[in-house]
Amino acid sequence: MDDEIQLISDGDGLAVIGNPIAVERFLVSEGLPSKDLRMQRLGSVLRAGAGAAQAGSEVAANSGRWVKLTKESAQLVKRFGLMESKTPGVSHAMVGRPGSITSWLQIAKGPRFVVPNPALLATAAAVMAQLAMQQTMNEITDYLVTIEEKIDNVLRAQKDAVLARMIGVGFVIEEAMTIREMRGRVDEVTWSKVQTAPATIADTQAYALRQLDALAEQLGSTTKFVDLARAAKEAESKGQEWLAVLARCFQLQDAIAVLELDRVLDASPGELDGHRLGLRTARKDRLEFISRSTERLMARMDAAAGTANAKVLMHPAKAPAVVQSSNHVSRAIVDFHGRLGIERARKSSQARRWADAAKEVKDKALETGADGVDAARRLGNETLDRAKSTTGKLSSRIAERALRGRGDDEED
Repeated sequence: MDDEIQLISDGDGLAVIGNPIAVERFLVSEGLPSKDLRMQRLGSVLRAGAGAAQAGSEVAANSGRWVKLTKESAQLVKRFGLMESKTPGVSHAMVGRPGSITSWLQIAKGPRFVVPNPALLATAAAVMAQLAMQQTMNEITDYLVTIEEKIDNVLRAQKDAVLARMIGVGFVIEEAMTIREMRGRVDEVTWSKVQTAPATIADTQAYALRQLDALAEQLGSTTKFVDLARAAKEAESKGQEWLAVLARCFQLQDAIAVLELDRVLDASPGELDGHRLGLRTARKDRLEFISRSTERLMARMDAAAGTANAKVLMHPAKAPAVVQSSNHVSRAIVDFHGRLGIERARKSSQARRWADAAKEVKDKALETGADGVDAARRLGNETLDRAKSTTGKLSSRIAERALRGRGDDEED
């Protein structure tokens, strides 16, 4: 049936495969932006497998689009109830719009239901992973363009040997990606050029993370406010530069993964699924390392802002500057997280005004003074009462003694 399409999800994206008209109608009806799924590539890989020539030809004749999973598109996946397949992490459904029914329905039973081809699912999942990483790479490119001056300062004018090697590796990887786009595959010659790149990129990433950790440690170890203000300013000026280095490292690592999946598709298609899952786990671990380091710096900057607000009376000029530095660094980290797909929420700190702090101190002083007056009044009253009581007792004793003395005189 021409209106039947396949939906394949790997948790990060959704592939829509079927008749070109049906695919287009489905995407328009659901309001989903999409990218080309490279169906010709899928077809060629499937045709290369034993007994899969017919499946490869059918796939190549169809249209395929990829949709990045967002909150909206994830709801779509949930609505159609995609079922888990034998390919780990991949779910699948056949949907159609039979007869006069305008809504798309899942075709779960009957003669029209098609059991998904395992080779198709594995290959589609690999291509979807590549598209997701390329999407992130494009977003990082946009991020680096917005801070081009920072990246120039660190990457292009950097004399450090570690960063210099990473810059050179970047040129080689970009060349390999260009060849891949022109040829549609990664041959042995192209792959040999980038095989040693991951180690260099990992060294640079570790170096950048150490620099961010050093900024955080400096903020946490200072005891004087003047030193804290200086450390906050340095974190503001250097923090985004090292974030740019980390972003470039992550971009190049994703590019290597894209090339690697193409190479496995050509050389060992039977190992494709395991390799895809391994790359996904490694990527998740890298994000976790980066997240821990950047969030540690953000927490130290937040603490510095809190200290600055508490000491604004003593440092009316430097305290607001520390809060401003904290907000600048935190905004840069949140933006950086967004480009890499790390979701975090963070509110900006508000610089405490000197007048507000002074008013608060005055109010506390008045409150303390009032409490002191009340205490003094209570103490005075208690003292007066005690004095009266003592005077009364003394007068009674004197009177008693006088009476006793008068009685003795009369007896004499």
